[in-house]
Amino acid sequence: MILGKERKIKKAIIDCGKKLHALHLAAGSSGNVSASLGEGRILITMTGSVLGNLKSGDIIKVDLHNQQDLANKRLTSEFPLHRLIHEILTDRVIIHCHPVLANAYFAVYSDLATLTFESKVYLGNIPVIPQETPAVSKPEAVVEALKTSNLVVLKNHGVVCVANNFKAALSLIETLEDAVKMAAVARLFKKDILDNLDKTLKEDLASTDVYTMFSREHIQAIVDLVNQDEFIAQKGKELNLTVKLAIKLDDTSDVYKFNFEKGKIVKLDTDSDAPFVISAPASVWEQVFLGKLDSFVAVTQGKMKLSGQLGQLSKWYIPFSRLFELFKQVRIKN
Repeated sequence: MILGKERKIKKAIIDCGKKLHALHLAAGSSGNVSASLGEGRILITMTGSVLGNLKSGDIIKVDLHNQQDLANKRLTSEFPLHRLIHEILTDRVIIHCHPVLANAYFAVYSDLATLTFESKVYLGNIPVIPQETPAVSKPEAVVEALKTSNLVVLKNHGVVCVANNFKAALSLIETLEDAVKMAAVARLFKKDILDNLDKTLKEDLASTDVYTMFSREHIQAIVDLVNQDEFIAQKGKELNLTVKLAIKLDDTSDVYKFNFEKGKIVKLDTDSDAPFVISAPASVWEQVFLGKLDSFVAVTQGKMKLSGQLGQLSKWYIPFSRLFELFKQVRIKN
């Protein structure tokens, strides 16, 4: 049974390497891929292996608690990064590659210009981690960034993506490369397209008070901001934003339900009887309220759970994006 599982995962790694090569996301012997076997064991591509032409022998099994395995000279120079990610995060697979367009883009820009709703929802704000050496010398910074986004850019180096399966990880990297390509093409039509792109609305309602996260006072302060916001009021009427949306804290089961009527929150309840319920642990909600993680992106990347159909909720994407933007204006204790 164990050998069968290893063969299956090795095949998935080989298939992933072929797809990375076919999509021009990996060239030559650059990049590395790993997957968890469970119980502190992983499979990882060895140093010098060509992702587009992997063989079973190019993939090494490593027990992360076995010193002899850790001393294997065939391990890639990026093994410390893979090891730390597998030890701290729950994701099953890791892809590290060097996509040409993404590398070129982030060599000169620090933020992704998201021109489509797909880019906004699936990518959000991509963390960019500066690199000072050819191999990742500060994996802790990368792991911390991966807590807010499943995809992280290593400036002047490449990208790291984590997911529960290779299909999801490949999709994110391909979406990023496509978003960068789109930004480059848009610039052909308007050369200043990347200047002040997607500039956020002026934050003139920022609160000076500090609240305990998910306290009644914290959520009420958000409600007050929403009901004072002219943009949400306008879009709420235009799009008939009349719905019940609940947010839930997994750690304590605390829940608050926003009762919207044409963009106004007319009532705040403490139950989850709603067609849409967004839930997450405190560590994820903290990133959302601090403005480091977009709620839509958190749902699509599996960091938050949504009870209800995202497609139905997305018809109110514009006002809800503003709602989540207002979240970070109410300061929390951290």
